[in-house]
Amino acid sequence: MKFGETFTEYLHGEEEWFLEKCRYVEYKKLKKVLKKCKTCNSKRSDDEHMISSATSLSDSCQYQSCPWCDQMFFEELMKEASDIAGCFKSRVRHLLHLHVATGMQRYMMRLRRCFTDEKQALIHEGHILIQYITMNAIAIRKILKKYDKVHGSENGKNFKLKMRAERIELLHSPWLIGNFKNSFGCVSCENINEDQPVMKLMLPNSIELEFDLVCAICLETVFNPYALKCGHIFCKACACSSASVMIFQGVKAAPQCSKCPICREVGVYAEAVHMIELHLLLKIRSKEYWKERMMGERSEMVKQSKMFWNEQTMQMIGF
Repeated sequence: MKFGETFTEYLHGEEEWFLEKCRYVEYKKLKKVLKKCKTCNSKRSDDEHMISSATSLSDSCQYQSCPWCDQMFFEELMKEASDIAGCFKSRVRHLLHLHVATGMQRYMMRLRRCFTDEKQALIHEGHILIQYITMNAIAIRKILKKYDKVHGSENGKNFKLKMRAERIELLHSPWLIGNFKNSFGCVSCENINEDQPVMKLMLPNSIELEFDLVCAICLETVFNPYALKCGHIFCKACACSSASVMIFQGVKAAPQCSKCPICREVGVYAEAVHMIELHLLLKIRSKEYWKERMMGERSEMVKQSKMFWNEQTMQMIGF
């Protein structure tokens, strides 16, 4: 079965109710745009061949750029990818809020479990979200590859790099990287207690993503991890230290001009994602390490808090 048929089947399958509320890639529509462009290019190529048989594919400018196709194609695809990323982010945030609920909300959820299987409902919604982001990511990859094949260019490949630069490439979303625990059956952590801990995400269609769990600042397994908007993962304490803010103030208190310690991207702290599920997973898998790091972070927080309030007091009394 071709991917177009598989994608259509997915759109009209069991998750159709979910997709009615979310944006998805208009794969068929974009494919028709390319098909029309391919026909025009074919006719144009035949005419030019009659004029000069020496004209090569690489010398033919219409293959390198197509204004009509670019306008119809890339603008639409960029908007779709942005909307899909936004939808995925809001859904995962809501799901995590329910999963790690505290206080009265936690009590109410436990009460509801007497009447409904809340855990299975959360797992099912997690699977739906994984399928949603994966199928749309594959659709974008396929259609960009087809674009380059039709035009004999690398514009599709360059567009993918642009998506990554603008932080809307779906499979590099921080919300995908660390917010799905083993309960969804798609995450595995290897070598947690060794020098090179790795997290692997097994997605539908045999897609495997691998992420290094070593903090680039302290060179240890990430503790209380945060993923910056650019996708790089750090310990909370390390990320705060790099941005010159105190741990108790939090990662998002970093100045707008703060840069990622790895890629040097500016403005990536404001939308940092607390990787709660990964944090809980590491707590279970490596209890002794987790306790050691927790005590160290708390000690540093107390130390920083004393310094902060001492400075505030000195300012208030005029010293």
